[in-house]
Amino acid sequence: MSTLRALSLLTLAATFFLAACSDAPKDTHPDQLVTKRKAIFKDFTRTLEPIGLVARGRKDYNPREVNVSALELQRLATQPWVYFTPDGNYPPTHAKPDVWEKPAEFKQAQDNYLVTVNDLVASAQSGDLARIKAAVTSVQNSCKTCHDQFRSNI
Repeated sequence: MSTLRALSLLTLAATFFLAACSDAPKDTHPDQLVTKRKAIFKDFTRTLEPIGLVARGRKDYNPREVNVSALELQRLATQPWVYFTPDGNYPPTHAKPDVWEKPAEFKQAQDNYLVTVNDLVASAQSGDLARIKAAVTSVQNSCKTCHDQFRSNI
């Protein structure tokens, strides 16, 4: 067995062991609302990260890749909100009660995010790297603003 393969198997085993020993609450809701929205938010991060690397000059600019990632983020951008239902405030959520106590403000934060993502798509399609960089910053700021107001840091 190659050293790389053995190391990969060891890492995988350690990951499963640590997950099994975790004290983190499990998502016991029959519809797995928290699990579903967390998965989409992780997809947000995975999708935006390559564009962010380009924006910070850590990755070469490939117009096609940036455009594809921006379109994928736009597709994802509408998805998690349906999982913030009235019965969706339970452990292991990181959402603050304000999500449910201030639904108009939470909806406004969603709308603001969608606007920034749509601007990122338009910027990516323009091919203007300076505009893309500004749009990435706007998306990231939108995420931070929403997290500051509606997500706990537990």
